[in-house]
Amino acid sequence: MFDDQQNVEALETLLVDEGYHVVTACNGRAALSYLAENEAPCVILLDMMMPIMDGFGFLAEQRQHPALSRIPVVVLTAGANSNRVRALCPNGFLSKPVDVDALLAFLEEYC
Repeated sequence: MFDDQQNVEALETLLVDEGYHVVTACNGRAALSYLAENEAPCVILLDMMMPIMDGFGFLAEQRQHPALSRIPVVVLTAGANSNRVRALCPNGFLSKPVDVDALLAFLEEYC
């Protein structure tokens, strides 16, 4: 889940080229709907700045659902409110622009 469609497409292309199956959602509400109806992913890459439901709202909702709360979350953000993000205790935290090697290391750990 990323706030800019070009960034979503670039990240998706990179991850598909690395052999990962990628599903994207345009906002936190859409992501929660997808997760409620489909098999859980091995990890969620979460942008904090999204329309309709931002990353903070998504994490709050995700943590309320036992099955969803088990899915690891790696937050990708430009750093706004980074202390607030870190306080949410995501499984990982990467600042934008994202270090591809660090991102792939997180994915290797969780997938």
